Amino acid sequence: MIRKIFVIFAIAGLIMMLLPLVVNFEYKDSLNELSSQYVRGSIDDLKSQNVVTSVIVSYRGLDTLGEVTVLFLATAGVGFLLKHKKNKNSLRKASELLQTSSSFLVALIILFGIYIFVHGHLTPGGGFQGGVIIASAFLLMILSDINLKFNHLILHLVESFSGAFYVVVGLIGLLLGIGFLNINIVPLGNFGQLFSAGAIPIVYSLIGLKVGAELTAILNTMGGEQ
Repeated sequence: MIRKIFVIFAIAGLIMMLLPLVVNFEYKDSLNELSSQYVRGSIDDLKSQNVVTSVIVSYRGLDTLGEVTVLFLATAGVGFLLKHKKNKNSLRKASELLQTSSSFLVALIILFGIYIFVHGHLTPGGGFQGGVIIASAFLLMILSDINLKFNHLILHLVESFSGAFYVVVGLIGLLLGIGFLNINIVPLGNFGQLFSAGAIPIVYSLIGLKVGAELTAILNTMGGEQ
């Protein structure tokens, strides 16, 4: 009975939250003032083809720092909760097909992940997506060799230094008086070219390395490696 009452209240609360969105919805055939400024600024001020990237890395760069911090805290929490002694008698082996395919797929997946976050200012994608793709390559390695050991020190160094340099780039913007994570600390380059959008490719590369290292650490911990 109590469970049914709780479910009814939960549904009622959800309806109350979503109802204003439905009742007050207004169809618009043009962007509002703020959105228009983001679109114009992405091209005129930042020289970036990807408007989403411009918002995430420049206009909301401080928020993105908070997001990667949350990911780090989640990683640390998972590592703490799943920490256990490795079973030294584990001799499980993956299939020969998986072992053979992973031997050449891993390198291609890592290169694709790097491509994603290096070109984040030109095409859809970026640091978070590229980092997840890189972590999937290491997951494939774990699946192909259950007893594989990753060096935790290297993972922690990559995660720590990429996060630290991210903050350094932001602080340089503050010291120059142009705002936290302002991408104008380096030349903007030519619109549509790989070397364009100022510091956005640098920041996205740092985010990609940080996310990739953190997710790989989670996978490594879940695999029983300490």
